[in-house]
Amino acid sequence: MGPERRLRIFIYARIIVSFLFLASTLLLSFQDPAAAQDQFRTGLVRLMAFAFIFSVVSHLALGFGRARFFITYLQTIWDLLFVTVLLLFTGGILSPYSFLYLLSIMNAGVLLGRREALYTASLCGILYGAIIDFQYFGLLSSIGLSQADARDLGASHVFYTIFLNLIGFCLTAFITGYLYQRARESEDALRDKTVDYEELERLSTTIVANVESGLLTVTPQGRIRVFNRYAEAVTGKTQADVYDTPLGTIFPAMSGIVENIDSAANGEFAFEPGDGAGMILGYSAVPFTDTHGEPAGVIINFKDLTDMKRMQAALKRADRLAALGELSARMAHEIRNPLAAMSGSVQLLAEHGTIAENDGRLLAIVLRESDRLNALITDFLAYARPASPQKERVELRPLCDDMCTLLASDSRFGQVVIANLVPGHMVVRGDVNQLRQVLLNLLHNAADAMPDGGRVEIEARFLLSGADGFQKSPVAVITVTDSGSGINAETATHLFEPFWTSKPEGSGLGLAITYRIIEAHGGTITAEAPADGGCRFTIMLPI
Repeated sequence: MGPERRLRIFIYARIIVSFLFLASTLLLSFQDPAAAQDQFRTGLVRLMAFAFIFSVVSHLALGFGRARFFITYLQTIWDLLFVTVLLLFTGGILSPYSFLYLLSIMNAGVLLGRREALYTASLCGILYGAIIDFQYFGLLSSIGLSQADARDLGASHVFYTIFLNLIGFCLTAFITGYLYQRARESEDALRDKTVDYEELERLSTTIVANVESGLLTVTPQGRIRVFNRYAEAVTGKTQADVYDTPLGTIFPAMSGIVENIDSAANGEFAFEPGDGAGMILGYSAVPFTDTHGEPAGVIINFKDLTDMKRMQAALKRADRLAALGELSARMAHEIRNPLAAMSGSVQLLAEHGTIAENDGRLLAIVLRESDRLNALITDFLAYARPASPQKERVELRPLCDDMCTLLASDSRFGQVVIANLVPGHMVVRGDVNQLRQVLLNLLHNAADAMPDGGRVEIEARFLLSGADGFQKSPVAVITVTDSGSGINAETATHLFEPFWTSKPEGSGLGLAITYRIIEAHGGTITAEAPADGGCRFTIMLPI
């Protein structure tokens, strides 16, 4: 309880007591008109009326915050004066109201402290002793205090009365000051502990809100309570949307986790948010109890593992392709040398004039296939040992315009519309020749997927750090989308592997070379099937 509240309580008590005294006195005056003419009673009524008015004014003055200490001291002084005047009105040494000094001392101790309580006790002793001594020596006869009343009691009785009251005043001040000190220490300790709890709660709320993983708590009935910002970003729902919602409504794969968990549990599950993009979430769930040890629910921590799974798959593919590429490059060199000798020998035979016509056609087939095999080996060597990119500033829109112009004369693009939707300000750093080869491979792949014609859209944009909640660094995103037959999940997993192709005439190296070029630029390339059909290749290049 604060000092201002204690002061208000004392003022309220004084207002109530003075009002009740006034009301009872006025009621008695109506019943006994003779008593209303009593001078003593009239003075007492005036004193109580003034005490009532003073208390009301003090209560109103508490509205001014800076006046609290002044009003507190003024209240203590008023208490001393009030009790002193009351003793003068009620017989001095014979008055039964001397104990009210004790209340004044207690009031000072509770409102101001131990030192002020001792000061007040000293003043009470001085005032009370002065009243008794002045009455004993007849100095207060003029205001109605009889000297005979004090002398009839005797000097020793007067001395013991003053002495015992002084002892009572001092003991009251000491005890009240001690209790005030203990109460203040308890309040300070409680305040410090309360502040600590508030700080812990604030820190806990901040940590839960900003932790880089999803955190939610579920009641024993399977209903969601806490739902942090990461969970909101993943699901697209706010805390208010999911509060008291069954867990299975938001994450169907975890619908039975609360009923079946006895200890910590871990797992992974597929999740599809509202935008339709599939995700893989890994979670750990731990039950927790309340203060009585009873089950209070489950704490679930989850993380989006989609990028990590893709990275793991990419690393496995890179390791497999690196080993395969190293071995294949050596084999390609070994094949290329005898192939060149065989091709040269066949050319010499073909140039000899004595070769029959049928044999000449066979030699022509051997030369054609040798050239095709040599081109295949050349492409494979470009994949197995790609040249390091010579990075420079590359404007994407002019580069795409050049590709559209180049492919306009290609018969495969006769019924294919290429839409260059790249903004004019898009600039990236990369090897212009290698990026041209990447776009050429992707556009050829799109044309092969649309033998009856269709539309290819080339788009690009910048994705800043943290723009989607998970991207850690800014990248340039380039997409090539066709309206062809699309791809399935199995095809997407093998699409960038060398010599894997779904085309009867394909070599399976075009997209593999594309993958290695983007990888050498420090970027990534993925393939997916859009909701409206076709196939979309997404390239992310670091800025």
